[in-house]
Amino acid sequence: MPTTKFFQSTRKIIGAGVNYKEILRLTNAPKPDAPVIFFKPISSLLDVPSGTAANGNPSSTATIRIPRVFGGVINFEAELGVIIGRRCSNVTSDQAMSYIGGYCLALDMTGMDFILDARPKGLPWCLGKGFDTSTPVSGLISRAEFPNPNDVRVWCDINGVRKQDDSTRNLIFPIAELIAYVSRYMTLEENDLLLTGTPAGAGPVRHGDIIECGLGDGLVTMRCTVADE
Repeated sequence: MPTTKFFQSTRKIIGAGVNYKEILRLTNAPKPDAPVIFFKPISSLLDVPSGTAANGNPSSTATIRIPRVFGGVINFEAELGVIIGRRCSNVTSDQAMSYIGGYCLALDMTGMDFILDARPKGLPWCLGKGFDTSTPVSGLISRAEFPNPNDVRVWCDINGVRKQDDSTRNLIFPIAELIAYVSRYMTLEENDLLLTGTPAGAGPVRHGDIIECGLGDGLVTMRCTVADE
């Protein structure tokens, strides 16, 4: 059962964008030459008590708040989170997995209208990713509990309807490559959080919507409600 609150000492949240093969197929886009990396502030973290009740449903809920500036709509993006276990700099892909301390389930909530406006203008889009409660996370899942992170289902339901369902085996840049790439530019520290990207199917949610997401078949689940600020 994921319980460790790793994020109490997290110093960086690093996200990978456009990292599932199905997204490239649906958009007819070329494979990126390198991972698309962005940052989120620590203040965006939201602790979502994870686990399942006897009926198999998520046992508790947290609330994601939509900032007024986003006009009542934000996008959901379910992801596998990787938690760095020890200081890591200039490592190779072959070395990278040994620097992992554990894993988590995460949501990368996004003010997509803000980002779609900023991108073509060449402007930063961190404000679309960094608002309070935009990074709900489960507790830490130990490496022992997670034998094959390179082939685990990432799924997300909105109001009971399945919207995302894919496996990390379909990442464009697998976990080890992401860690190695980022570590060339900056030192990764214990409990830093790396978001590995979201499967195809991400979309909008509004006040009153319920997000349920998970990794694998009951490995970990989260349930969040969405509310206007």
